[in-house]
Amino acid sequence: MLMVKTLLGKLRRVARQWPPGYLVIAVPLAVPLVVAALGTEPASSRAASLAAMTPDLQLRYDDLRTPPADTLPEHSYLLTFESGDTLDSIFTAGGLSRAESAQLTAEFARTIDVRRLRPGHIVRFHVDAQNRVDAVRMHVIGWGEIEALRSTSGPEFTVSARPAEQREVLVDVSAEIRSTLHDALQGTGEKPQLAQQILDIFQWDVDFFELSRGDSFSLVVPKRYVGSDFAGYGPVAAARFVHKGEQYEAFRHTSADGTAGYYNRHARPVRKQFLRAPLAFTRITSGFSRRRFHPVLNYFRPHHGVDYGAPVGTPVMTTADGVVVEARYKSGFGNFVRVRHTSRTDTYYLHLSRFAKNMKKGTRVTQGDVIGYVGMTGLASGPHLDYRVNEGGKWLDPLKLKSITPDPLAGESLRRYKASVAALLPRLESPASEAQVASSRRALF
Repeated sequence: MLMVKTLLGKLRRVARQWPPGYLVIAVPLAVPLVVAALGTEPASSRAASLAAMTPDLQLRYDDLRTPPADTLPEHSYLLTFESGDTLDSIFTAGGLSRAESAQLTAEFARTIDVRRLRPGHIVRFHVDAQNRVDAVRMHVIGWGEIEALRSTSGPEFTVSARPAEQREVLVDVSAEIRSTLHDALQGTGEKPQLAQQILDIFQWDVDFFELSRGDSFSLVVPKRYVGSDFAGYGPVAAARFVHKGEQYEAFRHTSADGTAGYYNRHARPVRKQFLRAPLAFTRITSGFSRRRFHPVLNYFRPHHGVDYGAPVGTPVMTTADGVVVEARYKSGFGNFVRVRHTSRTDTYYLHLSRFAKNMKKGTRVTQGDVIGYVGMTGLASGPHLDYRVNEGGKWLDPLKLKSITPDPLAGESLRRYKASVAALLPRLESPASEAQVASSRRALF
């Protein structure tokens, strides 16, 4: 990285001797060539960052300074943050002295946390007719812009900040699943983190281990923007999932005490007492059986749980609220956790590589809390989780466990909920086509 900065500095000094205007074109084009020649990271990240700059930002940069009529035209050039860059390395590569860089770094730090700057931020340097950097503007992704103008009476810079407007846009997203949920989302142009929301909402009703070709989903979800930069998703407002011909719906509702949850159109909670599975995105390698050939002991014996094959370290969640009664090592079980949910019902999580922090006897856990991580301790031939359910001393098949649904909404909460559903339901029943979704997405920028 230091070699790149050195070459960039030399290129800039040589280019200042060229006719005005050449530098604007030469530096942005030369940067990826220099990086590629040194065998460092690809130039695509820098090119993508430049492409992300909005047109109005370009115009404002051109208006930073108006050159006097008796001077040569001024010029400017861009640099983007890459992995390992700091404000100081960018400022000095852009032509500022060490003292000037130190001053600007200190001034910028008053407005933003410079330790959290990441690749992609765009910095534009404006050079006057005397080949001196007289203005710097940085576009901070997901935040706004910071501008520094050199004082006409001295070497100091005056720094001003312009945080971008934050806004939220409610959009419709729909797709048919042809391979995986992630692929279907990617086909709509949405980010993978939206998949986790879908999993969290429908985890009690949809078997995500056995998605079928032709399953589909529709969502109404808020997308957050800072200026023109995408800043993430808000909680899904409404969702529909069709799985193996069965249709499931969920609408978000916040109660008077601030507690939020999802309910179907009849105001019954989507959340059940038990999750369908204690971990996400994996596969069932062995089911509940009264007589199964044990891969380690090499003889037939009952298998009292369901084995979920997953990489070592995959988070394991408790499937219902309860209290930890055991979190220890036991021969055969390996590292395991036992959670008590009622006076008669316990769940077991076997063969863990390690326990979650502060996981011990007496710890109170809430449905979905991480209690440990997949491993292969005890009698295990490979990394997996053995999940078991025991009621009154009898082992139950977790895949056939009947869940208990909490009470539905009532009173004023029910009235507000029905009004919300009435507004959102038409968007689920008549989802936009993929072309319409893409068009509305482009219109946001």
